[in-house]
Amino acid sequence: MQKIVEERQAFKHYPVEKQAARERFTRLAEPYKLEILDGLEEGQITFVENGPFIDLCRGNHIETTGEVKAFKLLSIAGAYWRGNENNKMLQRIYGTAFFSKKEQDAYLNRLEEAKKRDHRKLGKELDLFSFHDESPAMVFFHQKGFFLFNGLIEYLRGQLKTRGYQEVSAPTILSDDLWKKSGHYDNFHDAMYFTKAENREYAVKPMNCPGHALIYKSAQRSYRDLPLRLAEFGKVHRYERSGATHGLMRVRAFTQDDAHHFCMEDQLQAEIGGLIDFTHEVYRTFGFEHYEVAVSTKPPKAMGSDEIWEKATTALKEALKARSISFTVNEGEGAFYGPKIEFVIYDSIDRAWQCGTIQVDFSMPERFDLEYVAPDSSRKRPVMIHRAIYGSLERFLGILIEHYAGAFPLWLAPVQIRVLTIAESHNAAAQKIIERFQKEGFRVEEDYRNEKIGYKIREAEMQKVPYSFVLGDKEVESGQIAVRKRGRQDLGSKTVEEILMLLKNELAGTGA
Repeated sequence: MQKIVEERQAFKHYPVEKQAARERFTRLAEPYKLEILDGLEEGQITFVENGPFIDLCRGNHIETTGEVKAFKLLSIAGAYWRGNENNKMLQRIYGTAFFSKKEQDAYLNRLEEAKKRDHRKLGKELDLFSFHDESPAMVFFHQKGFFLFNGLIEYLRGQLKTRGYQEVSAPTILSDDLWKKSGHYDNFHDAMYFTKAENREYAVKPMNCPGHALIYKSAQRSYRDLPLRLAEFGKVHRYERSGATHGLMRVRAFTQDDAHHFCMEDQLQAEIGGLIDFTHEVYRTFGFEHYEVAVSTKPPKAMGSDEIWEKATTALKEALKARSISFTVNEGEGAFYGPKIEFVIYDSIDRAWQCGTIQVDFSMPERFDLEYVAPDSSRKRPVMIHRAIYGSLERFLGILIEHYAGAFPLWLAPVQIRVLTIAESHNAAAQKIIERFQKEGFRVEEDYRNEKIGYKIREAEMQKVPYSFVLGDKEVESGQIAVRKRGRQDLGSKTVEEILMLLKNELAGTGA
C-alpha cells in the first residue's frame, strides 16, 4: 500500500461493454467479478483502474493515490461470499485511509472507545443478555437486561397515556391472505417466516400495521373518533442471513414501539407535528440532544399513485418546515406503502444511528377498505400514519448500552445502590438501610460476602452500579453511611436523609 501511494497512481474511469468485460474477467480468472457482472444490466458498464488493478465501480475517487496521507490495516476476518453461508468462505481485510495523520488518529481513538463500549462485550460482563444456537439471532434477556427492556416500555407507556393513545395487542401469527392484502407478501416475502395448520397458510408477523388496520375496521368509526391512535409493543420476526446479524443491533426477532394514527386528511399536519415533538422529547430524555432528519421518497417498487405519494411527501416536508427543522431528501428510499421521515441520532462518541420513523400511508386504508363517517354522513378513507420512536427496542437498548458505556443514569440503572459491609457484624445495620431505601423506591442489592472491602468496591465499579454504600464499625456507631459514586468518587460520610435528598435531586434532573 505504501508503494502504491508513493507511485501516485491515477484512478482512470472508462466505459466498457458488458460482453467485453466478461471476456476480460474470464481471461483474468476472476469468478467473483463475473458473478457481479451477471447481476448488472446489459449495455455499458464502468471500469476503474489504478496501476494494474481493475474493478467494476461507478466512482467517484480521488485523483491519485498520492492524496492518501495516512492509512492503516485494522483487522482480518472470514466472510461468506455475499453473506450467504452456502457460499465459499473468503478472507476480508479491513482498513481505513485519511487525508491527514490527525484525522486518522482521531478515528482510531474512536474505534478503541467503540471497542470498550461494544454492547455484546458489556452485555456479557453486566449479565444483561445472551444468544444461543437453539434460537439463532434471537435475544435471551437475563434479569437485569429484561429490567432495562421493560424500563424502555414503561417510560414510553407513561408518555402514551398523556398523548391520547390506546394500547392494543394483535396476534403474532396471521393468515397469509392478510399479508397479500397488505402488500407485505409481495414486497417482504423473503424476510417472512411461514407456518401451516388445518390446510391453511399463516405467516409470523414481520410488522404490526395490518393487525391495527383490522382493529380499526372492527367497529364503525366517525369523524368524531379521529384521530385514533393505536400503540403496541409488538414482537415481530424477520429473517436475516446469519452473516448480517449483529448482537442486539440486527436480530431475527425484535419488539417495535409501534403506533398507527388514523386521521382525516385535514388533521395530518397536526398529527405529524405532534409526532416530531414526541420523538424529540424521547431522544432528549435518553441524552441524545443532536439528531438529523431525512425525508425518504417513493421507491421504485411501491403501492399507490404518484398523486398520493406526492401528497404524503409534501405533508411530511411541510410539518418539518413548520418547526424550522432542516432535512435532507433520500430519493427512492421510502417504504413500499409510503414516504417517511427518518431520525438519525448521534451517541456520546458521535456515531450515527437511524432509529425513529414517521410514515404517511394512503394505500393501506384503501387496501383494507377502511372508512369513517364524515360530518355530511358520507363515507371517507382515513389516512394512516405509521410511527416508531425507538424503532426496535432491542436495537435501541444496544445503542444505549454503547452510548452510556454500560454506565446507565440513575433512573435507568437496573441496580441503583449496592450496600457493602466490611464484616458480618455490620449486616444487620446494612439490612435496615436496604429496607429504608427500597421503601423509598430505590433498587438496592447487598454484598455481604466474606471478601475484602477493596475487592467489593472494585467489583461494584466494574458492574457500573451508580452508588455504593460502605458500612463498617465507624458507620454503624455514627449512624452515617460512607458513600461512593460510580467513577471512583468518594463522597464521604452522610446521613440517610442527606443521601435521599442527593439521589432524589439527581432523579429530578433527568426529566424521565
